[in-house]
Amino acid sequence: MLIRMIPVLSNSVTKVLHFRKRLFSRCSINIITSTFRKASLSKLASHIGEKNLLIIGPPGAGKTTAGRIIGQKLGLPFIDVDDDVLEKAWDMPVSQKLSEVGGERFLEEEGKALLNFSSLGCVISMSGSNPLHPASMHHMKGNGIVVYLDVDNEDIMRRMEKMKVDRIVGQTSNCSMRDILRYRQQFYRQWFDLRVLCGTGDTAEDVCEKILKDLKRYFECETFVSTRSAPSEIPQKYFCDITVEGLAPDGGLYVPSKDDTRLSAGEWQRLIGMSFPERAQVLLEKSIHPVDVNPIQLMKMVEKAYGKNFNCSKVAPIRHLVDDQYVQELFHGPTASFKDMALQLMPQIFAYSIPQTCNHLILVATSGDTGSAVLDGFSMLCNADKQRIAVLVLFPENGISPIQKKQITSYRQENVKAVGVNSDFDFCQKAIKHLFSNPAFNGFLATEYGVSLSTANSINWARLLPQIVYHCSAYLDLIDQGVISLGDPIDVCIPTGNFGNFLSAMYAKKMGIPIRKFICASNQNNVLTDFMKTGVYDLRNRKLHISASPAIDILKSSNLERFIHLISKGDWQLVQDLYSQLDSQNHFIVPKPVLESIRENCLAGWCSENECFATIHSVFTKTGYILDPHTAVAKTVADRLQGGTCPVVISSTAHHAKFAPAVLRSLMVKELSSCPLDQLQQIHSLNPLPVSHKPLMDSLRRAENMEHEVCEADIETVSEKVEEFVHNTFMRQRV
Repeated sequence: MLIRMIPVLSNSVTKVLHFRKRLFSRCSINIITSTFRKASLSKLASHIGEKNLLIIGPPGAGKTTAGRIIGQKLGLPFIDVDDDVLEKAWDMPVSQKLSEVGGERFLEEEGKALLNFSSLGCVISMSGSNPLHPASMHHMKGNGIVVYLDVDNEDIMRRMEKMKVDRIVGQTSNCSMRDILRYRQQFYRQWFDLRVLCGTGDTAEDVCEKILKDLKRYFECETFVSTRSAPSEIPQKYFCDITVEGLAPDGGLYVPSKDDTRLSAGEWQRLIGMSFPERAQVLLEKSIHPVDVNPIQLMKMVEKAYGKNFNCSKVAPIRHLVDDQYVQELFHGPTASFKDMALQLMPQIFAYSIPQTCNHLILVATSGDTGSAVLDGFSMLCNADKQRIAVLVLFPENGISPIQKKQITSYRQENVKAVGVNSDFDFCQKAIKHLFSNPAFNGFLATEYGVSLSTANSINWARLLPQIVYHCSAYLDLIDQGVISLGDPIDVCIPTGNFGNFLSAMYAKKMGIPIRKFICASNQNNVLTDFMKTGVYDLRNRKLHISASPAIDILKSSNLERFIHLISKGDWQLVQDLYSQLDSQNHFIVPKPVLESIRENCLAGWCSENECFATIHSVFTKTGYILDPHTAVAKTVADRLQGGTCPVVISSTAHHAKFAPAVLRSLMVKELSSCPLDQLQQIHSLNPLPVSHKPLMDSLRRAENMEHEVCEADIETVSEKVEEFVHNTFMRQRV
């Protein structure tokens, strides 16, 4: 049995704006950007000021060595808790005290000694057991910045063996050291402000450089810029700001102003053995400034997002399909599509980012999957957050599958609503962009109802960010399964409509995943294929074709703008000019260097409806696995374009049951039921892989005999629907 420890975590988390004001009131933002020269180290020490730098981690993590080096580099006094606090307080060695009082009493004695200790402006190496005592850690953290040395347990075991240490505090005779190290991790993760992920084989100097780099980041601010403006032309925006705003005021999309998220090979090696939520936590910490979202709060969000609401414990598993092709199953969330991967997390981040006194309306256009995922994600918020956040979803009335429509309209909580529009997805998206860019309408909502608009589409950076995680995780899973070794290249093939999934894979490469080619797969709405091949984006005389893969029935792809900004190395003037031309002339052509860069990194292809159906039939016949139509589009294109020299990961973006009629036709089932639930039963009788999706079945049962509202494709009519919903939702709450 392990010694029973009860973790206690403070409920008072300092809000971002107040913290930032306090932090930067005495900090210069312009900290050096290179190799911590003497002057820069002095400046870093001045930022720490009268705070202490507390280094925590398990025994054998190297806290004392790192603390000494950091103290020397920063010119700050170094204190080792064991040697300089505990042994002086007890007048005996720590080991003797442990032997005399035993493990459980030792923790209390250790905590009592720390409660009587105070210091200012020091680097302090905490003992491995300090974080197990909540009261003393509250005391120490009250005037400190906590740095957690996250070292792999196997590395620690090797170090302990070399030091001939065979027992640590809390370890009993029937408990191994490996078990107690694993058990203790939960306590270290309750206290840190900064996590230093120590790679396998990192030297003490390597670890110290990481600590200094992370401290530098902590005292800097990370801002975002618009794809259409020079950084100096818009006010500084932080992560929480752009999460709430969604769209930049100039009509552009927000992107990070700088890129410093790349992981080392040793760090990637650490992530291989981690679970999906653990990987997500590390990667999101690299991408979200700890002042914007406290990492401990972020951890709670991640655990909630990727927990019991997913049908598969691996969350986004990799499955071998045929030959060198692998599918990443992104449909195990509550609404059976890849949109859950972001939208189980993003609503929590959104609620964290807005002030408690503000009301927000989330406006969403959906081509099918986003709608139900947004409604489900925001329905998981606590009641207090639901009182100040409402969701309105617009979907093309005849442009999504019957099952998708039933899913979307099955959500009937007071703060959410879905409205069908007699048009296509592009109109729904255009209508929402018009409302966002209409100052009079926004002013009216703010004045009359105290409501601001935001979005949960992938134009919102906080929605796009979690998608980067699963592309990274796919690569790590291939290593874990022995398919590739760390550093080997892969290709990815993604059914692409609004371009967020595709773009997130490119950001995964910027973090260090060696993706060789990004393959863009389209159906007969192949404007993106033409653009990738020619550099011409031409919407003139383009007619949207309704297909069996509605999520990619899109002509105007929002995230293409971010793609051009990324591929052109941040050329905002180019993006501004191109999108000004698109607005006025409905087409643009990228310069030759940009086209060459696209061709160097990307491939693109499309397939017809019949080819898509043939692929579904062929794969099921050979493997017993049913692809949904979007994944079948990607598989068809991958067959044509992928060279076979490395594995290709195909994004499987939805469970096949969401598109039961198309799947049953593809499998040549003769008698097709008109009832969606019966259609799912017909598929289930084939005993296919993957297995049936229970939450999807439940949502269809809820939606039986439910009616929903439909409006005409007119901007003014849509505006009236929005105002009506806001009035009914927020005025009712006032009453």
